[in-house]
Amino acid sequence: MARVLICEPHDDISALLELVVRRLGHEPVTYTEGDEDDLYIDAAVIEPGEALGLQLARTLHARNVPSLFTSIYPADAELLALEPVAYLVKPFPLYALERALQSVLQQPSAAAC
Repeated sequence: MARVLICEPHDDISALLELVVRRLGHEPVTYTEGDEDDLYIDAAVIEPGEALGLQLARTLHARNVPSLFTSIYPADAELLALEPVAYLVKPFPLYALERALQSVLQQPSAAAC
């Protein structure tokens, strides 16, 4: 079972992400600002369209933690430079989220965040 960090500013979408992570047999971990140094995670689902998510994405990229970006904004060069395993633009079908999460979890992880 993998631990998947979720950084999503909207409660309803965060709850949906948690549900999908659980349904795939993994443990969702809700992100709280400032937790970066105390987390042990295998992957992350991040909304990089907000400053908090973008900073977290940069931090996790530096630590080689595979990430999936889910955003209302299309990908740009700055975000793609962070090398997300997948980038989903909201709204997206649940099957796309499930496939993307499975791809993220198949990536090698630093697993030390």
